[in-house]
Amino acid sequence: MQKIEMKKSILASIFSLILLASVQNTKAQSSSLISLEEVKTKALDKNKSLQISQQEYAFAKAQYESSRAILLPQIRLSNTSTFTNNPLNAFGFKLLQRDVSSEDFDPELLNNPGDVENFNTRIELMQPLINVDGWKERKTANLSLQASDLQTQRTEEFIELEAIKTYMQLQLAVKSVEVLEQARGTALENKIWARNNLEQGLIQNASYLNMEVRVAEIEHKLQLANSNVQNVSEYLSFLIGEDNNVLLKPTESLIINNLNEDREYALNMERKDLLAMQFAVDAQEQMLQSSKMKFIPRANAVANYEWNDASFMGFGANNYLVGLQLSWDIFSGYKNIGKIHQEKAQLEKVNLEKEKYIEESALEVNKAVRQLNDAKKQIELSGLALEQSKEAYRITNNRFREGLEKSKDLLYAETKYHEKELEYARAIFNFNFSKVYLKFLTQ
Repeated sequence: MQKIEMKKSILASIFSLILLASVQNTKAQSSSLISLEEVKTKALDKNKSLQISQQEYAFAKAQYESSRAILLPQIRLSNTSTFTNNPLNAFGFKLLQRDVSSEDFDPELLNNPGDVENFNTRIELMQPLINVDGWKERKTANLSLQASDLQTQRTEEFIELEAIKTYMQLQLAVKSVEVLEQARGTALENKIWARNNLEQGLIQNASYLNMEVRVAEIEHKLQLANSNVQNVSEYLSFLIGEDNNVLLKPTESLIINNLNEDREYALNMERKDLLAMQFAVDAQEQMLQSSKMKFIPRANAVANYEWNDASFMGFGANNYLVGLQLSWDIFSGYKNIGKIHQEKAQLEKVNLEKEKYIEESALEVNKAVRQLNDAKKQIELSGLALEQSKEAYRITNNRFREGLEKSKDLLYAETKYHEKELEYARAIFNFNFSKVYLKFLTQ
């Protein structure tokens, strides 16, 4: 039995050394201190999700710019080279070139004109005058642009929230490492004390082995805590667009943020994402109006000026054409009516989505308020539990060293003490983030 216990002791010692070496290797990684303000600034400057949102806004802006076509003229320059022996076209080319003579009316020449060339250079212009459905589409593009702008601003706020949350998680992870390192120091002291007393025959071997197991447990938890610091640091580096090979460490420690602050929280209907949804509804209403306006006639002014010559890029003869084009799609095979029905259904859908989103947002605010109150209460209770567990450990430790307590009682008290330390740190994180999240929901 004693041999088995000795093997367990050796294995526990080896395991502790391996974990300790791994922890030391993690510490050897290059690190960099970073403040919360730096994190927010870099996130808003380099975050990939925000850059994607900005490109979506640029796309919406380009769509709005393209809708200017409904107001501005369209100008086209073309040069057409034509070769034919078609009698009708050949005579027409001569007329365009203003090169018709009496010999050209010879029936033989009219029927067999031979190869005739014409080089036509033309400038065409079309100016929209009345295009009501197009005007509505331009308004739709403008509203969509405003919605996209608001969504981009809301994305900025979300990225800032995510950066703050991750920074707080890094603070919590670092605090956890500090607590576990302190626990490891305490456990090692108890182990040394137990070893000395074992050699003097004052305690049994089982008590010493319990101390070794406790050290191994803490080393394992410390390894996991250091890995968590690494994970959170890498994610924070991703958020701010930095190299994740550098271990980030917060300059600010985890402290309570205005515990006794008391204010009312309510859903802000001027919140950017809610305004963006309203713009989306307005845009859809314009699309419906545009579909209805397709039954109204359109009017466009047209003009062209051209040169015709028998030589390439020649400008021998010129002429112009100016006119007014009126068009009316009286019936398009039920296409326009079907489009109206589609836009009505889409308008109803976006209205329902807006109402649903508002209701969900209000529920989220109420939930966040309750979470904040719970977190505040949790800080009070966990703080009290921490003080009590600290005192209980102090008393148990003193009694153990006087031989009045068993090793398992000491280990239990020590474990509870450090557990309460971690719970208190998590309570602070929950409270601080709840406040930040409520601000995000109600700003």
